[in-house]
Amino acid sequence: MELFTAAHAFEWIGVTILFTTLFFLCSFKLLGGLQQAGYSTRKLFAWLKRKDNLVFTTLSLLSFILVLSSAVLALCFSFVKDSGFISLCAFLFFCIAYFLADRKYALKVKIVKTARFLRLTALYLIFLFLFVGAFTVGFTCAFWSIPHPLAAICRYIPMGLFIFALPVVLAVANFFDKLFEVPHNARYLRRAEKTMASCPNVIKIGITGSYGKTSVKHILSCVLGERYRVLMTPASYNTPMGIARCVNGVDFSSYDLFLAEMGARNKGDIEELCDLVMPDYSVITGICPQHLQSFGSVEDIVAAKGEILYGTAKGAVLGNDEYTLRLYDNSPVETLIAGQEVRVTDVVADTNGTRFTLWVEKEKRTVSTRLLGEHTADNMCIAATLAYFLDFSIDEIVRGLEKTEPIPHRLQPVYAGGVAILDDSYNSNVKGAEDAVAMLKKFTGRHFIVTPGLVELGIIEEEENKKLGGRLVGLDRVILVGDTLVSVVKKGYLEGGGEPEKLAVVPTLDDAQKLLKEELQTGDAVLFLNDLPDVCNII
Repeated sequence: MELFTAAHAFEWIGVTILFTTLFFLCSFKLLGGLQQAGYSTRKLFAWLKRKDNLVFTTLSLLSFILVLSSAVLALCFSFVKDSGFISLCAFLFFCIAYFLADRKYALKVKIVKTARFLRLTALYLIFLFLFVGAFTVGFTCAFWSIPHPLAAICRYIPMGLFIFALPVVLAVANFFDKLFEVPHNARYLRRAEKTMASCPNVIKIGITGSYGKTSVKHILSCVLGERYRVLMTPASYNTPMGIARCVNGVDFSSYDLFLAEMGARNKGDIEELCDLVMPDYSVITGICPQHLQSFGSVEDIVAAKGEILYGTAKGAVLGNDEYTLRLYDNSPVETLIAGQEVRVTDVVADTNGTRFTLWVEKEKRTVSTRLLGEHTADNMCIAATLAYFLDFSIDEIVRGLEKTEPIPHRLQPVYAGGVAILDDSYNSNVKGAEDAVAMLKKFTGRHFIVTPGLVELGIIEEEENKKLGGRLVGLDRVILVGDTLVSVVKKGYLEGGGEPEKLAVVPTLDDAQKLLKEELQTGDAVLFLNDLPDVCNII
């Protein structure tokens, strides 16, 4: 058979377009996962390899169905002239069915269609077309060259296996995209660094820690705003590009003080951020066994967070916890510990907010804030200590503390339809989870919780999630979402004496919300705890 004819060329082009379209629809979630992974191919593959990851499992199942169904169709209609085309109906039907079904299980964090994402998507489509085209031509030529009469009609069946190549094709597209992105980002970072260096009068403050970074940043913004025009990185912008985006998007010289949240997942991350920001002062809010999965040990976490002290010019404030205090003796700059010169006492946390006595040396004031949870007093103590470092008076500090509004997704109270909703969806640490559950129990009415468990705790992940399950005993409704860690939380709940009839395990947050709509009544309270992204990035 003559292979390279015009008819075959048109067939290859048409079939390649079909397969490219179908496979793109089936793998679009991979693009979202890669974005959540900070465009790190390594992190994407680590996510895919997790034994509890349903994305890879469902794609594998789709591959099996495509191979089997296309083979059945080709053979059953072998009496039809070139039933190989009929086998394509299986790909068309099952890929579209998979796409429509998979849409119901959307990523928790919606895809942000940035310029980079759109460029990567375009590259992915191009490489997908090229790879699919090469496979299509290769398989058809191979099967046509086999003299058996059934060979030709089976030429598209192996394309079902191409599903396993989709992450590889995306990795190739990401590699070539980085050839543009890396120098582009470097120029963007240099621009931000140059901007900050050209404004030496702007006080720069770096904030890091295993927990409480965003909360302390918001509190500091209010307190220091009593005297300065404050710019802070928005939301959880705590990477070099996030900080650069904040700096490059404003007239930096119009501010007096810059608060930069700094996240880390690996050794050297904080050092890189300090090279960019060059902080005059720094804050380490606290350290706990968070991100053990990426750091490996608590000692490595302490060392990584401690990098900020060596990148700080004038002074630092440390949270008063066991791990953070290890950094005090060897700190290269003047360092204050929250809870010493500045401290809080008489903490009362209820459903209306938090009240405590603030001491600045020998002076004291009563502080009342709408922020929930006993940990609020600790965060405010850290912020007040830095303000004291900057020579703020106790009255200035108190005014700023009391102006602080509830922080989005950090035990943020929302009231709707007579139901108290505690949005603690950005909480991912053990200490915060314990405080959030304790706060939920202080509300009147029935108590509901929705959680997928706690992640990125490395070797203590199972132990801590079992403890979390035990803390949920006594709640009126426990809804566990997904299957990442819920089996461990469930085990802890039941072994702690929890009632099975009060426990529900659902696959998605949408399913949890449907259940809540059916069961919640006026006067109830519900806590959304740690609704983390599908691919954990810097937190």
